[in-house]
Amino acid sequence: MNSIKYLFQFVIVIFLFLIFKLLGLKFSSYLSGKLFQIVGPFFRSKKIVELNLKNVYPELDLRNKKKIINGMWNNYGRVFAEYIFIKDFRKNKYENIIIEGKEVLDQIKKDKKQVIFISGHFGNFELMAMEIEKSGISLAAIYRPLNNIFLNKVMETIRKDYICENQIKKGVGGLKNLMKLIKKNFSIALMLDQRVSEGIKVNFFKKEAYTTTIPAQLVKKFDLPIVPVSIKRYENVKFKMTIHQPVNFKETETIEIITEKLNKILEKMVIENPQEWIWTHNRWK
Repeated sequence: MNSIKYLFQFVIVIFLFLIFKLLGLKFSSYLSGKLFQIVGPFFRSKKIVELNLKNVYPELDLRNKKKIINGMWNNYGRVFAEYIFIKDFRKNKYENIIIEGKEVLDQIKKDKKQVIFISGHFGNFELMAMEIEKSGISLAAIYRPLNNIFLNKVMETIRKDYICENQIKKGVGGLKNLMKLIKKNFSIALMLDQRVSEGIKVNFFKKEAYTTTIPAQLVKKFDLPIVPVSIKRYENVKFKMTIHQPVNFKETETIEIITEKLNKILEKMVIENPQEWIWTHNRWK
């Protein structure tokens, strides 16, 4: 039954991608953003979104809650449409990505230093790994495969061809590949904000949430610095990507302490850009 559902979803997505390609980047991004604003609230995730907002903003008024939710769905829809143009983003056809803190990337490349890039699902989050790899840094990105097996093949192809060549699938097999690439002096990029059952519970906005320990484990095992990266959409299809200063941890800090400190970094990103964070992830389940 799932196969039929997934195949139907696949056909719809491919059809929309073809339409978007004909309409061009700006109008497709706008149209898809508006479409998601209308359709998004009807999904089951509506309850999760509202619960997550309550956890972060317990006294949020209705007006600002709607503003954040509408902004999230709009950004979500824009990202969806922008996948079909990712090749053009890679070639810098639109010249619409500003990088603040580029000197940090230049120094990492110059020193041939390994780091762990962390971020969350903000703006067009796919552009971050793309720009880091384009800077000349040897990079591998950890990703979670889509449940839809048909769409996942398309997304994996897009990511490997235009975002980051070395894609590491979440799971035991992926971890083995991760260790191989670490030994070859690759830096790693991953998102902190998805709920993971194999993580540990640490505070996230003063409530315990399962959080991946992969960054903390790499810090402890290889003494690697953490480099936070954030991205924000402005003027519809233009983006400002910020490479923050590296964060080093003391040898005495535990995996739990490091993981909670990384959640604090993510908290700051959410507060600074709530309308572009994907609030549909069930972080506090």
